[in-house]
Amino acid sequence: MAVIIPKEDGVISVSDDRTVRVWLKRDTGQYWPSICHTMPAEASSLDYNAETRRLFVGLSNGTISEFLVADDYNRLTHTRDYLAHQNRVTCLMFSLACEWVLTTGRDKYFQWHCSESGRRLGGHQVSGWSTCLQFDEQSKCAFVGDYSGQITILKVSDSSCEEVTNLKGHTGSIRSLAWDAERSLLFSGSYDQSIVVWDIGGQNGEAFELQGHRDKVQSLVYSSVTKQLMSGGDDHILTIWNMEIKRQETPDWAETDCCERCKCPFFWNMKKMWEQKKLGNRQHHCRKCGIAVCAKCSSKTSTIPKMGFEFPVRVCDQCYEETTEDDKAPQATFHDTKIAIRFLHLDETRKLLLTVGVDRIIKIWDVSSVLH
Repeated sequence: MAVIIPKEDGVISVSDDRTVRVWLKRDTGQYWPSICHTMPAEASSLDYNAETRRLFVGLSNGTISEFLVADDYNRLTHTRDYLAHQNRVTCLMFSLACEWVLTTGRDKYFQWHCSESGRRLGGHQVSGWSTCLQFDEQSKCAFVGDYSGQITILKVSDSSCEEVTNLKGHTGSIRSLAWDAERSLLFSGSYDQSIVVWDIGGQNGEAFELQGHRDKVQSLVYSSVTKQLMSGGDDHILTIWNMEIKRQETPDWAETDCCERCKCPFFWNMKKMWEQKKLGNRQHHCRKCGIAVCAKCSSKTSTIPKMGFEFPVRVCDQCYEETTEDDKAPQATFHDTKIAIRFLHLDETRKLLLTVGVDRIIKIWDVSSVLH
């Protein structure tokens, strides 16, 4: 895991080799470590606050170590340790406005501590390994994604937290969350190869799917300036989604005994098969309208970008005829990274994207040409 240092040609990284490294760009154009600090256990997560120069590092033994980074980025001064979890720290965030250190871990707990005193303020147990975290400072709501594919929304205060609701829309482990504070949109990426956009601010229970990956989604970052979402995963593809357009919810799938277009029975409808003296067909569903159809009535495929389907999917013949070329216009771009992505970090001001690959190589990309 790594982050770009704001307003500096530098990067801070942590790794399971137990080191914290600060990389600075030299006159040669190459990055060399100015700090290589060894931790007592594997470093699994980090958060850096440039305003206060405070660095928080989560460890595999459940401890969080806080450091103060020197002005010249050549020295780390240890400030304190937070004994937060009984297992690996999976994600941590520092809120300067609240002076809280919020963390999740494999012990299935969400914890938060006071960063001024180091005192534990509270915790909440979720249904599975906590894998990722987002926090909205304005509403003081924490969003905790877990291994079971569920997102828990918690209302946090100085002394307690209240479980607001659970979001269930994934069939695989949630690996990353991103937050749009302006429009109150929560983005979740999962092992089920999908991204779900949850309209938290609308309070109508709306959720939009984004289907643009062919393997596990590992990391998400959101640009609030350009209203674009970036996603990366095991398919070696960086996908950039246009989130300014009005998205449509995918319809619920209808369950019937006969094709809703030609009335041909499905193979379990013995009564209709006997009456019509024909074998039943397999049931399919139109991704655009959700009706149950047979293969004959859904022989076409089409992209439906407004519903998040950037790859061709099955649609019924009627929806295919009604779909125009404008409806098929892509709302995402795809870029080959040559390697599976494990982590993303975006510097919105300079339009620099940091990627960490499965090969443990950190790359910095100029994305000014695609962020607009």
